[in-house]
Amino acid sequence: MRNLVLPGIDSPPEELEEIGFGYIKEGKVKEGLKLILRAAKAYEGKGRKEDAARLYRYFGYVLAKRAGKEKGKPPLLKASYLYIDLIETEITKPEVDVNVLDDYCSNVLEIFAFLGDRKLLTKYTKEFATIYEDLGSSYEENNDLKMAIRAYESAFKYYKMMDDEENYRRLAEKLITLYGQLAEEVLSRERVSEAAEAFYELARYTRVIFGYDIHYIEMMDTAARNFEKASKLAYSLGDLDGTTSYLVKSQYAYMLARNFNRMKLIGLNTVRMLYQVISAHQGRGEYSIAALKTMELAEALLGIGKVSEGLEAYKNALDLKADLSFKVRVRLAILKNYAAQKTSNRVLDEVDLIEYQLKKKKTAKALEIANRTIEKMGKIDDLIKALTEAEGYY
Repeated sequence: MRNLVLPGIDSPPEELEEIGFGYIKEGKVKEGLKLILRAAKAYEGKGRKEDAARLYRYFGYVLAKRAGKEKGKPPLLKASYLYIDLIETEITKPEVDVNVLDDYCSNVLEIFAFLGDRKLLTKYTKEFATIYEDLGSSYEENNDLKMAIRAYESAFKYYKMMDDEENYRRLAEKLITLYGQLAEEVLSRERVSEAAEAFYELARYTRVIFGYDIHYIEMMDTAARNFEKASKLAYSLGDLDGTTSYLVKSQYAYMLARNFNRMKLIGLNTVRMLYQVISAHQGRGEYSIAALKTMELAEALLGIGKVSEGLEAYKNALDLKADLSFKVRVRLAILKNYAAQKTSNRVLDEVDLIEYQLKKKKTAKALEIANRTIEKMGKIDDLIKALTEAEGYY
């Protein structure tokens, strides 16, 4: 452990930050936090708002956990208002970076949620919904269908967070129309896998309007048939990796469509094919791909009710590759199975949110939601224990 040598008063913020985090890593948290705060102020003084906000946010969370929320509140609020400034700047640009905007908005709302400030949380959730809806309208006017969908989905998420039923149902109808257009467009170009994804999303928003009824089931069945068709096309091209990936998606779409006989038949065929595919990849030393295929095997087995075999395959996948997304995927498999058996809108609402976070590459957030949802399901203690054993916690 190095001696404590504080940088000079004119040290650049990058140096302050590096040394500060170095001290924290060595256990000198108090000294490290002082440097992080100095770095945040220095970044702010240089107009580097994003770096300043990032460090104020870190400083605030650590302080709150060590000394209580009231102590962490000032730097956290400072971070939130810097992020709000960044949002205002981003949305005035000729081309908005939606991924960057997503991060800024999420950080603001996470801070207000952490502080328990319902008033600010509600205010800015509504403002962000409006921002995204305006963006969606702009993209739609410019015939940018995919970006319009992207923006409207974010607006939908924020209205759903506020339980603003009138607005989230209105946007669900809008998204049904746009996904329908997208499905037609890609089908006309014979891009079957993209059409399958579009129908899957269309089914998702159909359920928002009609619930878990025949409308949703028919649309999910359409998605399943298109995934199945995509698997056959991939097989005809000798693409066994693509074939199995589409088959697993088809299996779970049939499950949600409650076409259990078709789901089981596809699942059994997929399992047989995956054993061969995994063996081939391992024989070539392609362990990363083998891990992905072993995860698919776990999903396929869980889908046909072979829980112990599915969790064993899941454990093997983790042994090959410690991938956080695998933990989300195994939970999604469990949740979809439960939702289909119980026709549970509540669980599917959570599934939708988990998959939305995965689409945004927010894997840790998706896992958090998945864990919370499984814990609420009840009467599955043995399954939870088996799941955590597979992950090495027991």
